[in-house]
This record gives sequence, structure tokens and C-alpha cells, in this order.
Amino acid sequence: MTSLDSAPQAEQPTTAALGEPVRRVSAGWIASFATVWLGIWMAQLTPVQLLLPAQIDAQLHPENWVDSVVAFGIISGIAAIATIIAYPLTGALSDRTTSRFGRRRPWIAIGAVVFGLSLVVLGQQTEIWAIGATWVAASVGFCIMTAALTATISDQVPVNQRGFVSGWMSAPQAVGIIVGLVLVTELVTDASLGYILLAVVLVVLAVPFLFRPDQPLAPTERVRVTAKSILTGFWISPRKHPDFGWTLLSRVLVSVGNALGTSLLLYFLMFQLNDKNAEDDLIVLTLIYMVFVILASLILGKLSDKLGRRKMFVFIASGLQGLAALMLGLFPDLTVAMIGAGLLGLGYGCFLSVDQALATQVLPDAASRGKDLGIMNIASAVPQAIAPMIGAAAVVVSGSFMLVFLLGAAFSFAGAFAVARVRSVR
Repeated sequence: MTSLDSAPQAEQPTTAALGEPVRRVSAGWIASFATVWLGIWMAQLTPVQLLLPAQIDAQLHPENWVDSVVAFGIISGIAAIATIIAYPLTGALSDRTTSRFGRRRPWIAIGAVVFGLSLVVLGQQTEIWAIGATWVAASVGFCIMTAALTATISDQVPVNQRGFVSGWMSAPQAVGIIVGLVLVTELVTDASLGYILLAVVLVVLAVPFLFRPDQPLAPTERVRVTAKSILTGFWISPRKHPDFGWTLLSRVLVSVGNALGTSLLLYFLMFQLNDKNAEDDLIVLTLIYMVFVILASLILGKLSDKLGRRKMFVFIASGLQGLAALMLGLFPDLTVAMIGAGLLGLGYGCFLSVDQALATQVLPDAASRGKDLGIMNIASAVPQAIAPMIGAAAVVVSGSFMLVFLLGAAFSFAGAFAVARVRSVR
């Protein structure tokens, strides 16, 4: 660990750990930040999109395909509960960490190890309960890493650069999905090897960012850790901090809408469209989605920095996602799905970058950035986990995927109106 301490100090923040950053981060910092996120998204979304539902279906061999969707939804829902606890808890712990290696780096490293090992073990499981348990462990590792990483934006990135930097958090999401799907379908023939490959990539891509400076927290700045302070810190009053509340609500709604539009795509292709090439077409849809996410997150994120505006971008992005889901619900067709993937990518790419920048500007307290962004991150991660359960229930009730996508549209449109209530940020 000595090499971490000897990392170049040229980019060391000029203010104390709790100060508002004023020095722009370099291209090298952004590159290593984007690299670690690429590994995270590959390790998180490839199982969600392909490996995990396929593994569950292979173990169940259900007579009715709905049973497989329900099992996937239940496992995802249990993981969501773990996420609700892990995100703010580990964020709060990183806020109070006084390690000489900084507040965030130790937790990024710990999260990578937990996440990677859990994926390796997950690939070996043949019982549904064990698959569920190891996926929960992987989700906790994901939370540990990302709670610390998102806090580094508030710690080290000035406000007028956050839209662009946040774009490099979201753009790798799109790349990670497609690269992950290609790796596990083309390079390996066994799902367990696919999980191992993702784990190795995750750890390797996390290393460059661990060599970046991280301002240590001075002992005098450290708030005493107690169970009561952590538990009470989970609640941020929407009366006292209404803009935080509206931003949180908007993110929950839009993230649920997006997850409903993407998390069950494999099942949609297989069972609604009776697509004989479902896995290949999933990669095509994901590729279209990826291109638009990258373009929107980087270009529009930087544009929001330049204009100094956030709400307008988030409002339009939410509306585009709602439109895409509405199209899929009313016109279940592969060509329509391709158009919808483009619109969904355009809207979600813009939302990911600009909404993250917006979130950093409505935080209640500089001393609890990790915890508060951990709460905000719940609004992104939990929908990814509970959406399959909501979608499964919708499929059971309606017998098709139309209701799934109509619900996705409704959530996205509602999210657009929620963000319009934010007052302190343009």
C-alpha cells in the first residue's frame, strides 16, 4: 500500500477535505475515473442483463416462463433491501475515515474485492437460494465502491466541471453493458467463466484510480461514529432540504422507469416477440442504446456546465425516456424497440450526467457528502433491483409486457415533473 502514498501530488486538492473544490481535475484524473466506472458497470449490468436471468432460468427449467421472471424479480428485490442499507452506511463510514490513504480510496479497494469475489462465487452456484445470497453480496460490494466513488466528485471536482465529469461516470455504463455482453458471449463458453472474467476486469480497471491522490480527513474534522448518528443520518428532512427531497424523488421515479424499460428486455425478446435470436438482438439493442448514452452524457453534460443549467436538461431527459417506454408498450416490435433504444439512451445518458451534477449541488452538509450521496445513489441502484419484481408482477397480472412499459413511461414522466420543483439550482 506504500505506492498509494507515493502517488504524484500535483493534483492534491488545494483545500481541506471538507472544503469546496476549486481546482479543475486533470484529463488523467478523468480517464482513471472513467476506467474504474467501466469495470463497475461491466460487472454489475452484464449479470443483470444476461448472466443472472439465464442462470436462474437454467436452474429452474420452469414449465411456465413467468416463474423464471418472478424468481429473478424476487432475488433482485432482496438485493434492493441490502442496497438500501449498504449505500448510506458505507458512505457514512467513508465520510469519517481518517486513513492516511484518504477517505475514499480504502473503501473503493474494499468494495472491489467484495464485489469481485462475490461474482466468482456466484458463478459456481446451482441452488436458487445460493444464487440469491451471492448476488446480494455482489450488490453490497457494488454499493461500497460506488458510494465512495460518487463522493469523490463532490470532494475533488468544482461545480462548473461536474456535468462533464459525471458524463464520464455514465458513458462507461453504456460501453460496459455492450463490452460485458460481448465478452461473456464470445470469449467464454461457460457462465461461471463469464463471472470470473468480469471479476478480474473489475479489479484490474479499479487499480489506476487507486493511485490518484485522496485528501485525508484531519482528526479534528472527524465526526464521532455512533449507531444513533448513522441511523438518524439516514433521514434528511424534505421540509428542511426540499431541493434534496425533490431531486431524490425525481431520481427514484426516472430510475424505476428506465429499469422497467431495460431490465426485462431479454425476456421481452424471448417470450413477447418469440425472437429466435434473442441474445444477439439484445446485443444490437444494447449497442444502439450505448451510442446514444455516450453522446448524450458527454455532450449534454458539458453543455449543462457551460450554460449553468441542470433542471431543463433533466426534465427533457426524463420525458424522452417516458416516450421510449410508451412506444415499446404500444407497439411491441423489434424495429420499434431499436428506435426506443435510441431514445432511451439519449434520455438516460443526459439524465445520468446532469442529474448527478444536480445532486452534488443540493447536498445538505459538506461533512456528510458520502452518506448523503449514498442516499441519493439508492435512488439509482434500488430501482434497478426492484424493477424486475415490479415488472414480473405486471407480467403476471397482464400476461404480456405492455403493462411493464406503460408503467415505465408513467414513472419517467412523473420524474420530469418532480425535478421541476427544485428551486436552488437552475
